[in-house]
Amino acid sequence: MDTKILLENGTNELEVLEFKLDGNAYGINVAKIKEIINYQEVTPVPNAHPSVEGIFMPRDTMITAIDLKNCLQRGVSEPGGLFIVTNFNKLDIAFHVDSVVGIHRVSWREIIKPGTTISTSEDGVSTGIIKFDDRLIIILDFEKIVTDINPETGLKVADIEELGERHRIDVPILIAEDSPLLNKLIVDSLHKAGYVNLIHTENGQQAYDVIQECKKEGTLKEHVQCIITDIEMPIMDGHRLTKLVKSDDETKGIPIVIFSSLVNDDMKRKGEALGANAQLSKPEIGNLVRVVDELVLGNK
Repeated sequence: MDTKILLENGTNELEVLEFKLDGNAYGINVAKIKEIINYQEVTPVPNAHPSVEGIFMPRDTMITAIDLKNCLQRGVSEPGGLFIVTNFNKLDIAFHVDSVVGIHRVSWREIIKPGTTISTSEDGVSTGIIKFDDRLIIILDFEKIVTDINPETGLKVADIEELGERHRIDVPILIAEDSPLLNKLIVDSLHKAGYVNLIHTENGQQAYDVIQECKKEGTLKEHVQCIITDIEMPIMDGHRLTKLVKSDDETKGIPIVIFSSLVNDDMKRKGEALGANAQLSKPEIGNLVRVVDELVLGNK
């Protein structure tokens, strides 16, 4: 996959790869993709999840192949088609699809949040829908798909227990995370770690609105002393939020932690250029607390 298509920093845009599965159009954020290769034979894994086709080793790297059709309860894929090889949450995973249509550059504001008629907030595997020409493209929640197959790849909430006994910490933290499940897990984890003064929002725009309102009322320090943000969010993404905060003299001193499944080398460089104070992959909830401790308590 040509990584040159990665967008310039903080534009609130993304590249979506459209692919076909069983005649339907789906999408994935290009930032998650390492490459697209022709289907190749895989080695089945005994007692694996039904959606795991097996493993294969292109260029000496072992990759797990997942039957996306099976994940979406549309039957079982036949040999053929393509593998979309991805990297997120520090995992290399190939998703078996029928074909690839192309890449579309869109704004996060163009992505429609799925309604409850499409999926429940915690059980659905769609993070958004794009209306493109005469069709709808459903963006899939690949992190949730993988976590459903193997929960050990998800947020490691148990890591909080290793931090030991914690005292109440009143430092106000603003959280921007569009996944209701992850938002709840992050808030619960921070509560267990002693952080009780939290504002949680569903996207970068909501978080930025909170900041602007606090600026207007002169209560910024009372309500926002640290920001934790995802990258992929509808309306406004985390990189755009970071750029806006770090470009404002009144807010640039607020530490920002990017907490996302997309934290790889390329995305880290983007986050650093935007002024993010720390960047962590989503499974590392224990490290998130340690980093927040360092940023907000280090000088106290």
